[in-house]
Amino acid sequence: MIHNDVLRSIRYMLDLSDQRVIDIARLADPAFELDRTQVQAFLKRDDEPGHVECSDAVLGHFLDGLIIHRRGRDTSKPPRPIEKRISNNLVLKKLRVAFELQDADMHQAFEEVGFPVSKPELSAFFRQADHRNYRPCGDQILRNFLKGLTIMVRGA
Repeated sequence: MIHNDVLRSIRYMLDLSDQRVIDIARLADPAFELDRTQVQAFLKRDDEPGHVECSDAVLGHFLDGLIIHRRGRDTSKPPRPIEKRISNNLVLKKLRVAFELQDADMHQAFEEVGFPVSKPELSAFFRQADHRNYRPCGDQILRNFLKGLTIMVRGA
């Protein structure tokens, strides 16, 4: 899924201002440079003038910052490095951690939008890429999960 769509969906879900998006991204790394004009450019639609594609680094910082924002910083462990490549599976995994979702919660998010996912199918998204039962998370699956999670968080 396009990183801009993920960022836009999470921003809407949590009703975040541009400044709050910047603050959350900086939670992962205070030295990370991001300003309001960049965030506004990321949130524009593809066909709007001034649209800029959201990089893996920006989405990675935002998702890691979201985990810290929602759950707090674990001071017993050193900060994790930001992943160089953000896949749909990784977005799903980080959202699961940030919102402290159990399998039943994730199934409920899919059910909210009428897109049921079986237990084995869901667990396949969280396996290591070299595991024989690993399954890449498609754009449609991530999009439906984000819609379902938005309904759960914001209400119908």
